This record gives sequence, C-alpha cells and structure tokens, in this order.
Amino acid sequence: MTEEEFDIFYASAFPRLVGRVYAVTGDLAEAQDVVQEAFVRAWDRRREMLTDEAPEAWVRTVAVRLAVSRWRRARRWLELVRHHAAPEQVPGPGPEHTALVQALRRLPQAQRTAIVLHHLCDLTVEQVASETGAAVGTVKARLSRGRAALAVHLDPERTSGEKEGDRVR
Repeated sequence: MTEEEFDIFYASAFPRLVGRVYAVTGDLAEAQDVVQEAFVRAWDRRREMLTDEAPEAWVRTVAVRLAVSRWRRARRWLELVRHHAAPEQVPGPGPEHTALVQALRRLPQAQRTAIVLHHLCDLTVEQVASETGAAVGTVKARLSRGRAALAVHLDPERTSGEKEGDRVR
C-alpha cells in the first residue's frame, strides 16, 4: 500500500473504526486513542498490506486488542489499589523546619550550598570542596559565615556582633 493509498484508507476507515471500538469500550477518547495507535502500527506495515486483503479488519483487530489490554491493565491496577490500605496522612513540616528553610533562602547561594551539603547531607569539608569545586579553606569560610548568618536569621534578637553569653534575658 502506498502512502497515498494509506491516507485514503485512514480517512475513510478511522471514523468507522472509532465507532466500532467505542461500542466495545464505552469511552470515546479511549476508542480514538486505540484506533490511532492501531493505525500507527498499520503505518509501519503499510508496504506489506494490500488493499484487497481487508486492512480495515487488521486495524480493527489490533485496536480491539489494545483496548482490551488497556482495560485489563487498568483493572489490575484497581485491584492492587483496593488491596493496599490508604497511606497514612503525613504531617506537614513543623515551624522549626519552615524557619530553617526560610533562613537558608536568605543566605547567598555558595553559603547555602556549603551548609546544606555539610550539615544536612553529612559530607565532610573535603567532600563539599570536591562537590562544589571550591578550595577547602573557601568551604570553611562559607560554612563559618553561613552559620553566623543563620544564627541571626533564626534568632532575630541576636545581632551578628553578640556572643551567646552577652545576651540579656
């Protein structure tokens, strides 16, 4: 079958096949999808198909098989979902987590990256340096400055010049 013959075949057979597969599936969008997929497969075989060998029957058979396969897959999925208990509700982040994320967002990118890799991902200073491409001394400076900035952002009463023991309560 030539490309032109296939185009004519597609234009004439597509609506008919969608109607027949729709009768099987009861879902117009599903019928359109599987008929389209069947035509894609037929396109790959168009040179082997002859117009006098009922190519429409071949496409219809493929489309119905695709529809049945999708239906079985959906049914198996539903069975799996029904047999598993609903997941428990996971509580949202607490106020400490939210405050930490907000404080981290205020840091410059380089300091934030160093803090997260070192303190949250448990990488050594040397691993952070390797990961970021920075010198070990640079990573140490970023960690120091980042921790100082985080302390200020997490405790607004504290200023960058105060020490822990200097605060008045």
